[in-house]
Parts: sequence; C-alpha cells; structure tokens
Amino acid sequence: MLTATTTQVRTEKASFLLKAIKWIMSRRKPVFPHSASEFQTYMATRKLPRDAAMPPKMAKKYDVIWWEAAGQKVVTLHPKSGHGEWHMLYFHGGGFVLPMFKEHWPLVAAMIDQCGVSITVPLYDVVPESSHEAQDALAYEIYDKLAEQHDSSKIILNGDSAGGHMALALALRLVRTGDIMPGKLALFAPWLDLTLKDPAIAEVEPNDFMLKIGTLRECGKLFAGGRDPASAECSPLYASSEDLSKLPPTRIWTGQHDLFIVDSRTFSARLNQLGVDAMLYEFAQAPHVFMAVTPTREAKDTFALLSEFLAE
Repeated sequence: MLTATTTQVRTEKASFLLKAIKWIMSRRKPVFPHSASEFQTYMATRKLPRDAAMPPKMAKKYDVIWWEAAGQKVVTLHPKSGHGEWHMLYFHGGGFVLPMFKEHWPLVAAMIDQCGVSITVPLYDVVPESSHEAQDALAYEIYDKLAEQHDSSKIILNGDSAGGHMALALALRLVRTGDIMPGKLALFAPWLDLTLKDPAIAEVEPNDFMLKIGTLRECGKLFAGGRDPASAECSPLYASSEDLSKLPPTRIWTGQHDLFIVDSRTFSARLNQLGVDAMLYEFAQAPHVFMAVTPTREAKDTFALLSEFLAE
C-alpha cells in the first residue's frame, strides 16, 4: 500500500548509547581522510585492502555457504532453523573503494536474528583496482542466480551507503532490462548523487564526523571511471521518472547527522510523487549508517521497521 507521508521522524534526540559511541568514534582516525588532497595521496599510495574476516562465532551460529560469482567471493548465511522466508541481497558500503568492514558483520547478523532473513553478501572487488563494470556484473549475476533459486517476490535488495547505491542501481538495471524485479528495496543511508551538488548538503556537513563532501566527490570520480558522475547512470537520484516509477516498495533509513539525508529526502519525495510505495525514516542526531551500531535503540528500531516492511 502507498504510505500516507514521505518521511517519518523516529526520534527527537539520540539515545545515550548512540551519543557515547558517536563521541568515541569522532575521536578515532577517520575512515576516509577529511580533505580531497589527503584522500588522493592515500589512494595513490595504499596497499590493496582486504575484506574483514567473518567472525568465527557467526560461522558457527548460521548455515554458511561460500561461493563465487563473476570471479569474486560471495557468502550466503541462513538461520540454523532453516532458510528465511525472505532472501536479502546485501551490499556493504565503503565508498566503492573499501572492502567489507568488521562492523558490517554484526549488521548482517542482526538482520538475520531480528528479521529472520537469509542473506547473501558479495565481497566485491573495489575501485580503482577493479572497476564499476566488474561491480555491476557481479551484482547482476548474483541476483540472476538468486532469482533462479527463490521466488523473486521474496527477494529484497539492501545496502548501506555506497552499497545502497549498488542495490538501487541493480534495481534500476533490472527495470531497464525487463528482468523479474525483486519484491522490495531497503536502503540504509544510500549514496544517491556522486556529485553531492545540493547546496543544503553543506549545511549538514559540520554535523557529520564521518563524511566530507570533497573526499566523497573524489570517491565518486574513481567509481565513475570515464563516465560523468552527475549522469543518471552514476547517480540514481537523476534516474528517469519512467524507470523510478517501476521500482518495488522502498524504505530508506538515514540519520539527521548524515550528509546523505538531503538527497534521501529528495529521492523519497520523488518516489512518492511517482506513485511508488516509499518511506524515509529519519533519526535525530544519528550518524552515517548508525544501524551498524547494533545495540543502540536506533538500530533496534531500524530492524523492527525492516521486519514490519517484510511482513506487509
């Protein structure tokens, strides 16, 4: 059913635990250098990063199947009680340039435990050592295999940050190719415009201790390769109305101290105008991909909302 409003603010202020974790994280070395020039230096001199290993306790807790698609590693996790009613294809974030973080694994575990889903996680090769073509081909091949094995109406695409971009880009590719669509789309703090050109984003930047506009634009250029980062091909925010109108029911979760909230608001409103069942959930003072801090009240609410979405 269509939602009555575009946006729902879930909290008036951050929980004590989330505030404490924000304080600690803001004093650590940032995931990305905070200036474009420092980021360029880092990328020019870095060693190829590796995915964080799955915690051994997860390998014991779930039925874990490792496989390959397009020459890259993929892992599927099922609850020990059996396959979930819904199968989630989850893309991790990292600006397209960083692999799976250790913080992503608890997020995966929480969604299995609290939402009852089975989850497939691609450990995709990152740019610039790889390419956007390789990432796109991997996403498409995995979805094609999952659609052969499962009822596509019970497949949900999900991702955080750049992974949210990948999930949405896959859904739009399926629209354009006329393939069978997944049943639902869930986006955690998705990166929708690689250029971040909305002036309102700069107003949020002082509150975002993780993301900085200049650094993100450099990440976007690396992902785009020879393409225009502002094109609809690279930035799903600018996809055609015809394509967007064919998306499945969509839910978006974003913190109000996250640069990406500005474009999430624009995107959610546009989907609703096009008749898509879409809703944006906002969380006060919450940082980028706050749901990865799984013990917080905000994360638990996210998983409860996701469960409700799957039950609709």
